Amino acid sequence: MSELNISELIFTANQTRLDKIAIVESSRRISYGELQSTVEQVAAELKDHHIHAFDRVALLCHDSIDYVVLSLAILKLNAAIVPIAPDLMSDERVGLPERMDVHFILADASLLDKPAGKELPVSLGLERTIRLISRTASHEMRENYTAIRPAFIRFSSGTTGASKGVVLSHETILDRTDAANDGLHVTSEDTIAWVLSMSFHFVVTILLFLRKGATLVICGNPILEAIVHTLRQHEITLIYASPIHYRLLTTAPSITPENFTSLRMAISTAVHLPEQIAHDFLNRFHIHLTEAYGVIEVGLPFVHQQSAPFLSGHLGKPLPAYTVKCTQNGEVLIRGKGLFDGYFSPWHPYPLCETDGWFNTGDIGELLPDGSLTLVGRQKAVINFSGMKIFPEEVEEVLNRFPLVSESLVYGEPHPEYGQLPCAKLVLTTGRTPFNERELLIFCRSQLSTHKIPKSFTCVDALPKTASGKLRRF
Repeated sequence: MSELNISELIFTANQTRLDKIAIVESSRRISYGELQSTVEQVAAELKDHHIHAFDRVALLCHDSIDYVVLSLAILKLNAAIVPIAPDLMSDERVGLPERMDVHFILADASLLDKPAGKELPVSLGLERTIRLISRTASHEMRENYTAIRPAFIRFSSGTTGASKGVVLSHETILDRTDAANDGLHVTSEDTIAWVLSMSFHFVVTILLFLRKGATLVICGNPILEAIVHTLRQHEITLIYASPIHYRLLTTAPSITPENFTSLRMAISTAVHLPEQIAHDFLNRFHIHLTEAYGVIEVGLPFVHQQSAPFLSGHLGKPLPAYTVKCTQNGEVLIRGKGLFDGYFSPWHPYPLCETDGWFNTGDIGELLPDGSLTLVGRQKAVINFSGMKIFPEEVEEVLNRFPLVSESLVYGEPHPEYGQLPCAKLVLTTGRTPFNERELLIFCRSQLSTHKIPKSFTCVDALPKTASGKLRRF
């Protein structure tokens, strides 16, 4: 029996759908049959340039059909993809291949700075001009690395805050996509609007959609105009997006409830879904947003049921493949199908990272009697004010409801007597005059306990973000 390969599994599953459109990108369309033949051609050329099983291949490319083709070609060769997001700073794009000790770099020529390595001549026959760089990997093979058969090594800070690569095998990806579909219910009848970064959202989503023979519509940029165009041109059944995208849609005058007549599910993911955005979207379009909670080391253990009322932080019950518990300190632990296979840098296979099969997510929550979970905040973000715990997310949600505040970041400022003082950085709504701090304090006092109210406010032009769009905590 041959070893599982997720790329080959996708095409085996779609042999009866070769003429069906797999991906749409602007005016470009590719069927499952065309996708398969293109992947095979690209994989053959990459193999001719000595990309072998277990090699690590950094992939730097804009979201596109070409991104999907390159990914599936790398996977077909049983090599491991190391995604590099195009919106990373140039020094990060250069440093990540070094940190992940990659053997090759496949990059859109428009994004590639001056990589260290030897450039190899490739044609590949894709829409974008792709460059292939060969590097000399400096480290010896990690223990059990080949036994794991890595398919993805996703660069992440992990739950401990230390930079590392989360290793996922072909078997893990299969388990994750199976588990996630218990909540997403994707079939070949689905047409999915895609607006997120493929560099950060690919394994549980793109690969699942392709496994099930769905049609993926890549919206592109400028994002609002692209989403509007997609909704008008296609009978979208599922939207997979972040809260900011739903806020944009809610404020877009050209979008009406009629644009969502085919929609069966609108997933909000990547960052916490503010209650106000969920309510505004429901009031405008009569559609409940479904919050999906993902953890890179775990997969997609929660998909909030549409029939349940939306409450901020309430995730509902875990999907059938997962079990959840909370420690006495409120730490959320999860075990189940598709947990990661290890950390790459420094190297730690999963058995060295887990405790009796449980993975500590780094979140703080409360498990209710019916088995549903409510999240309160992140362990490393908790502010300790005179022995009282403050979760920044809770305070930020209140600040963001103030009419003159577009976005906020709450953090702890060291204090010799109180331990930490809660403070906030604010991005004001564009076109608004500077806010009256007294009015903001009155607003906060009506909705927050006194100890949770920030002791100082600083107006800034923008807040620090990670490459995946999350707030970068201090």
